[in-house]
Amino acid sequence: MFQPPTRRRVLGMAAATAAAVPLASQMVTPSHAAAAAVPDWAVHPFPFDQVALGEGVFRRKRDLMLDYARSYPADRILAVFRANAGLDTRGARPPGGWETTDGNLRGHYGGHFLSLIAQAYAGTREAALKTKLDHLVTALGECQQAFAEHGSPRPSHPGYLAAYPETQFILLESYTTYPTIWAPYYTCHKIMRGLLDAHTLGGNQQALMIASAMGDWVHSRLSRLPKAQLERMWSIYIAGEYGGMNEVLADLYALTGRQEHLAAARCFDNTALLDACSQDRDLLDGRHANQHIPQFTGYLRLFDHTGESRYADAARNFWGMVVGPRTYSLGGTGQGEMFRARGAVAATLGDNNAETCATYNMLKLSRQLFFHDPDPTYTDYYERGLTNHILASRRDTPSNTSPEVTYFVGMGPGVVREYDNTGTCCGGTGMENHTKYQDSIYFRSADGTALYVNLYLASTLRWPERGLVVEQTSAYPNDGVRTLTFREGGGSLDLKLRIPSWATAGVTVTVNGVRQRVTAVPGSYLTLNRDWRTGDRVGLSTPYRLRIERASDDPTVQSLFYGPVLLVAQSPATSFRAFSFYKDLTLRGDLADAIRPEGRPLHFTTHGLTLAPFHLADDTRYHAYFKRAEPLIVFGRADSGVPNRARGDALTFLDVLWQRAPFASSGDFVQAVRVLAGTWVSEGLLSTAERDRVITAAQNAGLRR
Repeated sequence: MFQPPTRRRVLGMAAATAAAVPLASQMVTPSHAAAAAVPDWAVHPFPFDQVALGEGVFRRKRDLMLDYARSYPADRILAVFRANAGLDTRGARPPGGWETTDGNLRGHYGGHFLSLIAQAYAGTREAALKTKLDHLVTALGECQQAFAEHGSPRPSHPGYLAAYPETQFILLESYTTYPTIWAPYYTCHKIMRGLLDAHTLGGNQQALMIASAMGDWVHSRLSRLPKAQLERMWSIYIAGEYGGMNEVLADLYALTGRQEHLAAARCFDNTALLDACSQDRDLLDGRHANQHIPQFTGYLRLFDHTGESRYADAARNFWGMVVGPRTYSLGGTGQGEMFRARGAVAATLGDNNAETCATYNMLKLSRQLFFHDPDPTYTDYYERGLTNHILASRRDTPSNTSPEVTYFVGMGPGVVREYDNTGTCCGGTGMENHTKYQDSIYFRSADGTALYVNLYLASTLRWPERGLVVEQTSAYPNDGVRTLTFREGGGSLDLKLRIPSWATAGVTVTVNGVRQRVTAVPGSYLTLNRDWRTGDRVGLSTPYRLRIERASDDPTVQSLFYGPVLLVAQSPATSFRAFSFYKDLTLRGDLADAIRPEGRPLHFTTHGLTLAPFHLADDTRYHAYFKRAEPLIVFGRADSGVPNRARGDALTFLDVLWQRAPFASSGDFVQAVRVLAGTWVSEGLLSTAERDRVITAAQNAGLRR
């Protein structure tokens, strides 16, 4: 099957000049905003500035990106917009990558940069960041106005704003393909989203006016087109990619109340895929992953405003088609930007897996789904993707000239992460990723009676409506111990603590040092209800243990985790490393008997190799997957000589046996071996002679706890 080139490999395209302006009659007023419906969510997030990160690796990664945000010249971001509008570029050079004077995606990076600065300001309240944000918005307004008044050619509507002329949008309507044009509405989305972030996070009213006028321009172009034409446009590889246009227009409608903006959002219905996913029909194989993921976040926002259940059904089903069946151990998806066949994990490992943009958007989708249905499955995935992909995607060195983030994150043997990505899509989302870590640590119930603690990052929540200040101390991801302290306020409140699905080594909950008699089920929320007082302390301990995860299409291809943390073997070898663990296990059946701590936090050794946490982002070659090699049934030093055969589900004799650990005594272990060996005989997987040899080896092993 033909595989289209990825955008990462293709640089440079057409050039031109253009821009546009909001009309006075289109200015947004508070009365417009009041007309839009408030989403009927079960759970709501807290504003950025109400959650502050504490000390730890997440804050250190964030601070690296904050330094970039403070230092990178705004005029370089604006250069392509000013050139297009016929304005003085002030001698500034465009950022590079895809953001060049002739790049067909130019302007997208500027939208991401707006979001970066808006998030950075919301999280720090630094005056210099606010000044920079306002400078960017003012300049974009000047470009929009100049293009409307003096553009050559003039845009079809004065709300037009881009870093290239309207030509790309016109060509898309005649089904022009990539790379003649790239993704014009994708670029439009990034600019509009950046402007809305500048307004909602940075308090810039002009940003909303500019975005509202852009929404009017989108409506003027698309509302006149037949539905069949729109659907054909959105089916075109890359050229028809529109990012989250439906989402940003729905969000714009929530701010303006203008029906044109909601109507424009609905113009982006990708009906064939929307209908298939709403009916839970999986058509994702061979589709561009990041072209489609943000569409489903947009469908959820359309559900919020229309109540049409197919939008919500499609988003929920789509999520289930990706998370699990198409997800690598770090939480990312895709090979070479494309979705592959359902369940194809081991078969697709290479150096071009897990586009970072795709995980950025899967986390957004997971978050939105949780607002509608607070299912811990969504936050379990969110933790995985955030800790093992996003946190790992920013190089652990400072830079004032590059975001230093990943594009693809290879999952094949002996690969290495490549950073930089100035001007690319993942460079853009990467800038945002590391300045919004706090956005999903805590949520609140719609009625304000419950506080959800989703992530165990050191942080402080300020909830002024309840008069609460709650501080979380945690060394996450280094260990599973954290404390929540009510620093200010109190009152009756359901405190909902997420018990991660990996927390199988026991959970301890204390209140003011007193252990609570509660049942904590992995993969659920534990609710503590009481009349809280200032000074109350809640302790939660979820000890880490070593565990493996098997690839669905080849269970011998496995990843190692320590609690939530993906461990990678450091090795330049370009073929799978073979690991064998069962022979080293004791009666407790714990991988800690086969994998030894190295001495540094989250570092281990096995088979002569160092296992390191993947979120430490450097240039070391690594193996995120290894090949499990357990050819013979061996217990300690007792080798039965019998092949370790697999049954129909690909689990071997030893796999099934050790799933039953721990064993209370050597006698219990031998009995378990005897029973399982009998089952294997009845299924034709062992001969009676082999069964006897296996039982004898178990008796001779002398395993201890």
